[in-house]
Amino acid sequence: MPGTNLTREEAADRARLLSVSSYEVELDLTVGSESFGSSSVIRFTAEPGSATFADLVTEGPIHEITLNGRPLDPATVFADSRIALDGLEPENVLRVRADCQYSHTGEGLHRMVDPVDGGVFLYTQFEVPDARRVFASFEQPDLKATFRFTVTAPSDWELFSNSPTPTPEAAGEGTSVWRFEPTQPISTYITALVAGDYGVARKDYTSANGTVIPMAVAARRSLMQYLDADEIFDVTFKGFDYFEAKFDHPYPFAKYDQLFVPEYNAGAMENAGCVTFRESYVFRSKVTDASYERRAETILHELAHMWFGDLVTMEWWNDLWLNESFATYASVRCQADATRWSHAWTTFANAEKTWAYAQDQLPSTHPIVAQIPDLEAVYVNFDGITYAKGASVLKQLVAYVGDDAFFQGLRTYFQRHAWGNTQLSDLLGALEEASGRDLAAWSKAWLETAGPNTLRPDFTLAEDGTYSSFAVLQEAPADYPTLRPHRIAVGLYEKNGAGLGRVRRLELDVDGPRTEVPELVGVKQPDVVVLNDDDLSYAKIRFDERSIATLVESIGEFTESLPRALAWVATWDMMRNGELAASAYVEQVLSGAAKETEIGVLQSLQLQIKSAIELYSAPAHRGALAERWARFAHAQLLMAEPGSDIQLAWVRALGSSALEDVHLDLLSGLLDGTETLEGLKVDTDLRWILLQRLAAFGRADETAIDAELAQDPTAAGQRHALACRAAVPTAEAKEKAWASMVDDDKLTNEELLAVIGGFKQNEQRELLEPFVAKYFDVVTRLWAERTPHMAQMLVSGLYPLLAVEQSVVDAVDAVLAETDEKLVPPALRRLLLEDRDGTQRLLRGQAVDANA
Repeated sequence: MPGTNLTREEAADRARLLSVSSYEVELDLTVGSESFGSSSVIRFTAEPGSATFADLVTEGPIHEITLNGRPLDPATVFADSRIALDGLEPENVLRVRADCQYSHTGEGLHRMVDPVDGGVFLYTQFEVPDARRVFASFEQPDLKATFRFTVTAPSDWELFSNSPTPTPEAAGEGTSVWRFEPTQPISTYITALVAGDYGVARKDYTSANGTVIPMAVAARRSLMQYLDADEIFDVTFKGFDYFEAKFDHPYPFAKYDQLFVPEYNAGAMENAGCVTFRESYVFRSKVTDASYERRAETILHELAHMWFGDLVTMEWWNDLWLNESFATYASVRCQADATRWSHAWTTFANAEKTWAYAQDQLPSTHPIVAQIPDLEAVYVNFDGITYAKGASVLKQLVAYVGDDAFFQGLRTYFQRHAWGNTQLSDLLGALEEASGRDLAAWSKAWLETAGPNTLRPDFTLAEDGTYSSFAVLQEAPADYPTLRPHRIAVGLYEKNGAGLGRVRRLELDVDGPRTEVPELVGVKQPDVVVLNDDDLSYAKIRFDERSIATLVESIGEFTESLPRALAWVATWDMMRNGELAASAYVEQVLSGAAKETEIGVLQSLQLQIKSAIELYSAPAHRGALAERWARFAHAQLLMAEPGSDIQLAWVRALGSSALEDVHLDLLSGLLDGTETLEGLKVDTDLRWILLQRLAAFGRADETAIDAELAQDPTAAGQRHALACRAAVPTAEAKEKAWASMVDDDKLTNEELLAVIGGFKQNEQRELLEPFVAKYFDVVTRLWAERTPHMAQMLVSGLYPLLAVEQSVVDAVDAVLAETDEKLVPPALRRLLLEDRDGTQRLLRGQAVDANA
């Protein structure tokens, strides 16, 4: 039985049989707190006499299924989340009325009650295939149609959908009806409804052609005091100016709403004209500028989707990468060109490309153009290849075809395929027309093969210290042996009075296993050689011995942020691959972190050094390294400029790393007010960070947690309290946390994430040992019983990564030995293979560090 899965072949067959013209969806949100009324009328054409199915996920009851006026018995035609339809006519009308269920997992129509004011908040999240949890549909991206939503809800609610919000009509007893105008033809997964007690800020944007686009920014009422709507509108307006000019195509929808919603699984979702964001982007406590930069990137990413993804949509999920990669490339470029974050490509190199390189070295790596056989495969494909590697390669494609030709090709693409569905070949064809280049070889090398290339310098030195030969070596993994053409720069850096500055730059093409660079013969060997300087290509880079020695001592002395970020990324990757001992990496961070000026890079380093110490260092070295890092963080905190982002970053770092009494005493004093640091405001979220660390060391009990929750009785406060309780270092606390996650399904998606975070504490490895075997006892059951997102969170979040032992690898192998795909389906198998690879990587890293 297919369950809720859908194969690509089934989708292709259904698309050949029918064409959908319109949906009329009526939702009644006044039924109760568990379910809502759903009615859908679908008009479609079909091959006469053919049979197909519609999609619906519900626990019922189903009140009516009527096809062309012919009643169908739900008990007969509805099974496995499908409604069987036969005897189709050239023109068809399907009507389905059912009760559907609210979710608390961020899938379908999510419902949340604010513990502060009792407000009710609903929002939809339909990607990948969850519109069918709200209304009957043909759930696949290439069956576009118009959608007309009619919604009955409490009269005092705010409602948002893909069309402008109409004036509600009174329906009696405190309820009203909102009749939205039909949309343009769009896919089911980008339809949307947001409803509830939201607070709203509004502003109009006027396009260059004079069109006025109404905009709204909304959040829960209890968060409106923190919602910096003007900042959000400013970023959005800059994005509209930039994209409308670059794409030479007006914004395709009638309005643009950005809605910050609770308990959200993703960063955001590009619903047409009705974008939803995770509400953690509404900053209720002080955050560093890196958080504002990340939010701006997300805002621009979703805006780019209005053209690339919503106006023109992929035919099937094979081209998910193109949607996401394009939006990522476009958003970072807009940030760098049109906002105050002109260093956005440095952030991209540090964050996105680190993610891409790590993902591309997993056993589950795949070509950028991934083969997606079914919906279950899509869920686990929102990965670093789909987003970050793809964006890196698009950046290279722009350089290859030329900036003007790239955007001319895009304009042709949007004009030619507006409101339609496309494949990769449609985009490449438009770019070939604009540039005159044949992209078949480029596509084959970059999009249809997997794995990263590695570039290494290879040289000999003359007696006077100059290069007598210099070449760039290109390598590929044995399992993915493709060598690709790269356009790179080679940068030579020397120490001077200002720091590590570039003294020479050479741009060249690298192709094949060895590329000679005769221009460097006779040039003095510098302190550091950076291959792929300026981050032109997607390739891992390595350093010679002199460069490594310089970086370990002086990486913080680069005078420019981008080469420094490239060096951080490369040495992190070397440590992960056993080419640099964790202890040496720690030395490098301790040497350079104090001089790091990019706050986003610094915060990444703080996370990475913690991982290096806790996971990659030899057990014999771990304690001393952890103490050194905590003392370093403490010293940096005391030296930081009062009130600065640097100060906030270091107090948070200490809040996750404090070990000794002197440091824990400081956290406790900051929490109770007996200690202060000039410029540091110990606000709500920071208080919880400090309290969780104290709870993990037994210095904050249930009474202290309850007292903090009384001060912050919000939904966020409740989640923080759950994390603190799970962090308490007792067997009883761990058993209770485990039971709440595994034996019960009452936790919401964000509550589950919080408990997982509190449960897994590096300093509590012995307490966590009993749960290693328990994990493998329940992992297949959890996958089978929970919804896709919750199952992924449990499988990946509870994996015993802290137990770096061969026995864990053996336990994974025992699960993977099961050949029945019903017990271990491909998506679960992929996650376990990735986790298994992580344990093996840690075993190798610890061995390298032990011998260093």
